[in-house]
Amino acid sequence: MGVLGAIEAGGTKFVCGVGNEQGEVFERVSFPTTTPEETMAQVISFFEQHEIEALGVGSFGPIDPIKSSPTYGHITTTPKPFWGGYNIIGELKSHFQVPMNFDTDVNGAALGEYTWGAAKGLDSCIYITVGTGIGAGAVVSGQLIHGLSHPEMGHISVRRHPDDTYEGFCPYHGDCLEGIAAGPAISKRWGKQGIELPSDHPAWKMEAYYLAQALVNYVLILSPQKIIMGGGVMKQEQLFPQVRAELKKLLGGYVQHPSIMERIDEYVVYPELGDNAGICGALALAKLAKEDAKIELGLN
Repeated sequence: MGVLGAIEAGGTKFVCGVGNEQGEVFERVSFPTTTPEETMAQVISFFEQHEIEALGVGSFGPIDPIKSSPTYGHITTTPKPFWGGYNIIGELKSHFQVPMNFDTDVNGAALGEYTWGAAKGLDSCIYITVGTGIGAGAVVSGQLIHGLSHPEMGHISVRRHPDDTYEGFCPYHGDCLEGIAAGPAISKRWGKQGIELPSDHPAWKMEAYYLAQALVNYVLILSPQKIIMGGGVMKQEQLFPQVRAELKKLLGGYVQHPSIMERIDEYVVYPELGDNAGICGALALAKLAKEDAKIELGLN
C-alpha cells in the first residue's frame, strides 16, 4: 500500500502529513503561513523525505479548483498578503511528478468525513467550519460540489438578530454570515474572545440564531444526510444544543424527516475526525487523485 501526501494549507499555518488510504496519518509537521517562498520551501523539504504516490491539497481560498481552467491550482482573490494569484499546484508539480488534487480546505474536510468520519456510508454531507472565518464544503451523491468555482457558503446573507447592532467585519459584504458569526465578530461585538465568555452568555443564543439560519438554507437547498460542524467556535459545547433547537424551530416542521424531527442530535454533529478533519480531508483528496489517475490509465 503506497504512501499518500496531504497538505492542509491554512491562512495561519500549513500542516503537511503522510498517510495511507485508510485515513491513517503516519507523520505530520506544521509551520506558520508566511510568504509563499518561505512556506512552500518547508512544504517541499518535508515531502522530499517521503516517496508519495499522490498528493492532496486542501487550501484556504478563494481558489480555482476547476481542472479545465487556465488558473487551476491557483489561490485567487484571497486577502492574505502575498498569496493572491499564487500557483500552489504549479509549484508542487515542479518538484513532485505524482497525481494531485486541489480543493478548498472545507471541501477536503467534507470528503474526509464522508470517507472515514461522521458521514461514512452516506451519500451526502456538509462540513462547516466556524472559526476565524466561516466556510462550508459539500459532498452530494458521492461527489464534491463544484460549478463556476467552489461553494462559498460562509458568505450567504442571513437575517439580523433583532438585538444585534454590530455592523459585521467582512470586507466584501459586511454582515454576511461570516461577517457577523465568525470568531472575530463575536470578539468585536462583545469585547472579549468567545473562549472568555461564560456558557450562558447571550452571545451564544445570538450565534446559534445565525448559524441555524445558515443550516436552514443548506438543508432546503442541498438536503444533506449529515451536517458536520467544526472549527474553534464550535468547541463551545453549549452551542450544539442551541443550534439544533433553533434549526428545528426555523424549519417550522416543513422538512418532516426523522433525522430532523426525531434524531437531530445525530444529524448536526461535531467532526468524527476531530482536529484531524483538515489533514485527513487532504489525505482523502490524495486518495481520490490516485484513483482518478488509475482510471485514466485504464487500470481500474
